[in-house]
Amino acid sequence: MNIGMSTSNHVFVVLVSVSSMLLILPCLITASNAAQRHPRIKQTGCNLYEGKWVYDESYPLFDSSKCPSIRKEFDCLKYGRPDHQYLKYRWQPDRCDLPRFDGGDFLRRVKGKTIMFVGDSVSSNHWQSLVCLLNQAVGGSNVTRVTSDTKSTVVFQNYGVSVTMFLSHYLVDIEQEHVGRVLKLDSIKDGETWKHADILIFNTWLWWYRRGPKQSWDYIENDGKIVKDMDRMGAFHKALTTWANWVNSELNPSKTKVFFQGISPSHYNGGDWNEPGVKDCSRETTPLDASTYPGGEPLAAQVVKEVLRSNISPSKPVRLLDITTLSQLRKDGHPSKYNGFAGMDCTHWCVAGVPDTWNQLLYAELLQGR
Repeated sequence: MNIGMSTSNHVFVVLVSVSSMLLILPCLITASNAAQRHPRIKQTGCNLYEGKWVYDESYPLFDSSKCPSIRKEFDCLKYGRPDHQYLKYRWQPDRCDLPRFDGGDFLRRVKGKTIMFVGDSVSSNHWQSLVCLLNQAVGGSNVTRVTSDTKSTVVFQNYGVSVTMFLSHYLVDIEQEHVGRVLKLDSIKDGETWKHADILIFNTWLWWYRRGPKQSWDYIENDGKIVKDMDRMGAFHKALTTWANWVNSELNPSKTKVFFQGISPSHYNGGDWNEPGVKDCSRETTPLDASTYPGGEPLAAQVVKEVLRSNISPSKPVRLLDITTLSQLRKDGHPSKYNGFAGMDCTHWCVAGVPDTWNQLLYAELLQGR
């Protein structure tokens, strides 16, 4: 998102609504306040995903103790995390400002619509944060929740807005056949449910390299052939290509906005952030003071970008929430041992915490009409 800025001390902007888009013309506003007053002001050349974390005493965006039903994997304060500084960081893009999340404005903009997160437990992390942000905006009033095996939905009744988490570890199907559980890289049957949503946020990655008891399939079917296993990155690429083809054939861009969440990093190897010998995130309390990550971009993130670039039709746009680098910098943002299972978790994220910024970015993208 591009937020107003100038080489002088002021920018001049007039906002004119034309078919829900904003045209930028001069009107006196100080650059430092532009993002908060007029979050849709654009600034040429701004990339929301390039920047650094800065300390901000006004954070976090909500009190996690007042958000009901946070999953015990994510509720770090409830399970005894003693340091709170990780809550006090705000993402600052290099050449613009990220608008502060406004839950009331968000709900008004999506009034009557269905938002659906589709993916694994990292998608659930993202979903849980959005639910908490919106719950605070309405003071918990007239909010209902319905849960089934694969879906959890929170409805903000005053606005007719439903926010759903649909569990899908791989996006493509797993089916029981005579040989066992088959991961079908060419099939997406759950899409019949997904395509009725107005806003879709997809994610998959966490489960692709799982083996042994944690692997939820026995065989892979690829191009009609069933095999015991294959190159996992190749399988990931094929599944994403199948998903991209589904987007192209099944979704109407005039009705449905589509986002891909991007690859969420874990922090189990200190060498990736220039602390060789560190094996987890348990002692991390501050972000990296940098705008790039020493460990570089993971291959999975490169695969996602390649699939979006090469396989998504220009007439069916998918916006990448490119959270990878900014999340890599947050080695301090994981639950570590402060979760309901008392295991070391440097994969998921505390709520409140880093996923709130993912939702600020989603809000900014929606403000731009993307």
